[in-house]
Amino acid sequence: MKQDDIAILKEIQKNTQMAMTTIDTILDKTSDDEFTIKLSKQSIEYAKIHNTAVEKLVEEQSGTYRNNQIADMMLRGSVHMGTLLNTSISHLAELMIEGSNRGMTNLYKAVKHNRLAQDMSMELAQELMDFEEKNIELMKEYL
Repeated sequence: MKQDDIAILKEIQKNTQMAMTTIDTILDKTSDDEFTIKLSKQSIEYAKIHNTAVEKLVEEQSGTYRNNQIADMMLRGSVHMGTLLNTSISHLAELMIEGSNRGMTNLYKAVKHNRLAQDMSMELAQELMDFEEKNIELMKEYL
C-alpha cells in the first residue's frame, strides 16, 4: 500500500471518529426522537466507513490513526460550549452541518495532496464525501 493510500485512509478514520464523537455528544442534548434516530443512523454509517478504513490499514500493517485524547476532550468541550445556551434542534443541526463541512474540507485536502492513491482508498473517500453531503441535506431540514 502506498503512503498516499495510508494518508487518505487515516484521514477517513480521523474524520469518521470525530463525527461519531460529535454525534455521541449531541445525542445527550436532544429529546427529539426523530432527530435522535437520524443521528444514530448516521453514527452507524460512520462506524461502517471507519471500520473499513481501519481494516484496510491493519491488513497492510500500516498502523492506524491514533486518536488523541486531548483532541477528543477538546471536541466534546467545543460541542458542550456550543450548546451551553442553545440546545434547539435547529442549532444542533447547524453544528452537525458545520462539522460535516469541516470533515469534507479536510478529506478534499487529503485527496488533493495524495494523488497517487489507488482506487480502494479513493472509493472509500468518495463514499464518505457523498455520505457527508447527504447528511448536510438531511440536517438542512431541521434549520
